[in-house]
Amino acid sequence: MKIGLYSIFVVLIVSGVFTSQAAAEQGDQGANDKFVGLTNEKAFIHVIHDGKSIKVQRVQNPNYRLEGYLAKTSRPCPPHCLKPMFPNPGVDVYGEVELFDFMENAMRDNKGILVDARTPSWHKKGTIPGAQNIPFTELTKKPGSAEMIKMLKRFGAKERGEIGLFTSLLEKWGIVDATYKDEKWDFTNAKELVLFCNGASCGQSVRGIRGLLAAGYPSDKIKYYRGGVRMWEFWGLTTVVPGHEY
Repeated sequence: MKIGLYSIFVVLIVSGVFTSQAAAEQGDQGANDKFVGLTNEKAFIHVIHDGKSIKVQRVQNPNYRLEGYLAKTSRPCPPHCLKPMFPNPGVDVYGEVELFDFMENAMRDNKGILVDARTPSWHKKGTIPGAQNIPFTELTKKPGSAEMIKMLKRFGAKERGEIGLFTSLLEKWGIVDATYKDEKWDFTNAKELVLFCNGASCGQSVRGIRGLLAAGYPSDKIKYYRGGVRMWEFWGLTTVVPGHEY
């Protein structure tokens, strides 16, 4: 009789252990099943890329890890040295949340352009949805050159032509708003630009930003997504490969 009670006692304990373990594993599984959103307010966003709506969200696999070239932490410096947080005075730096807002508002309203400033060979490997590939080599053309004039017009700037003395004085005295105007260009309706490349050790977008500033583009109409593709992929965010169907 004592052996029977002891056996029952052991069975109950072992059963309880396995039941608790199963419950714990089920709880972990439940946590893994929880949708991974972008922010507390946004589960995902939609962006137009090549005329199609692309859903931007996080990878839902809890075991996701950044792999491949962008996962490398050490590359020769120079040239792959860490770049300053601010590429130039007056140019704001964006993180992912700010970029989400830009994509949902300025880009959607056709008031902003997300610029992948990398060379085409990098761009074709994968980019951020909605981005236009405008290599930094095209953004660093000499101010006043035909190439740079074409680029500024592409971004919505207008050549002013001859400015009369009266108009010049009114602008100088502040009677007429000339916030986004200089002697050659009117940037009033120019697009807000966000430039990125491969990350904090990539200088392509920084060079592109400085090329635009040298051409007169207003600094407060230029933003720098310093994290670039490296941080975008680190967070498991959606990327697109040019030419592929989605």
